[in-house]
Amino acid sequence: MSKVTLIATATMGLEALVAREVKDLGYTDVKVENGRVEFTADISAIPRANLWLRTADRVKLKVGEFKAFTFDELFEKTKALPWADLIPVHAEFPVIGKSVKSKLFSVSDCQAIVKKAVVESMKKRYKRGWFDEDGPFYRIEVALLKDVVTLTIDTSGTGLHKRGYRYLHNQAPLKETLAAAMVMLTTWRPDRPFADPFCGSGTLPIEAAMIGQNIAPGFNRDFVSEDWHWIGKEIWNTARQEVEDSANYDQPLDIMGSDIDHRSVELAQNNAMEAGFGELISFKQMQVSDFRHRGEYGILVGNPPYGERLGERAEVEEMYRGMGKAFELLDTWSVYMLTSHEEFETFYGKKANKKRKLYNGNIKTDYYQFFGPRPPRKEETN
Repeated sequence: MSKVTLIATATMGLEALVAREVKDLGYTDVKVENGRVEFTADISAIPRANLWLRTADRVKLKVGEFKAFTFDELFEKTKALPWADLIPVHAEFPVIGKSVKSKLFSVSDCQAIVKKAVVESMKKRYKRGWFDEDGPFYRIEVALLKDVVTLTIDTSGTGLHKRGYRYLHNQAPLKETLAAAMVMLTTWRPDRPFADPFCGSGTLPIEAAMIGQNIAPGFNRDFVSEDWHWIGKEIWNTARQEVEDSANYDQPLDIMGSDIDHRSVELAQNNAMEAGFGELISFKQMQVSDFRHRGEYGILVGNPPYGERLGERAEVEEMYRGMGKAFELLDTWSVYMLTSHEEFETFYGKKANKKRKLYNGNIKTDYYQFFGPRPPRKEETN
């Protein structure tokens, strides 16, 4: 198998970022759709995409796509696909599913039919009547959208947001993939200060540090497709070596996180230590209205409380006012804040230069972007 078609799934609003990341890996055959980015590449793209994609949720191998209006059609077209080329005789291959706006709306029936069709297809090739399913894991998904069936196998295992550094988190942690997206949507460069005044368990500063030193988000974890015989250890080893060679551990960084809650600051410090940035990121207990920084032309990125609960709303609005006043003093800085509060600009005291819709879990939010002046160009030295 020389070429594969992969689907990098994405949270709504992040598809363009995922596509940019895929192209940055050197893949040009890229198609962007709602919630997914599809691309065709050689087999080495499976480990490389899993190791490097910061904003994708997972990477799936596309096995086939077709229209199906009846269960018979679903069975026959699934059975015709080359399952035995991908799934070894001892593999464990459960089937999950979803169906949206399709005649075949019963997900459990679709799953059962796909499972049966895959078994029949493999029986024919392997010349046996049953499968023990006690080997490597291949999770199949049958997804129906407007009667189009897409059959995939998950190559990631645990979702890509699980980087392996966050063993501890506070009650409403920011997903690592969204945190990476928030950093990538700013103008931050590693030679400029970066600060998060609502650091919680430290996800934003840690993701910024990984981006700043070009450390692949998957460097510290395992993936289910590492056990797949047709990819092989050598391809995985090459991809991991690329990750090691690309990292710039000597890049100095000025990254700070602060939070009003001392327990969050402790959590953040522990998570930063786990990620290998214990010495690089500084954390402080501080309320946002007291936020100060000596650096210039920095980037402030935060996920402040939204005031979703009625009792908290007035308190949150007061905090936005204090934030606006404190950040006025940072007149060379750019500020990026994520919140679902529709009147954020009113309380903050300033109109954003740009707003971008993003989803934090199921919460529809806006990413408010306030641009500071461009830093002066560094003088060319002879």
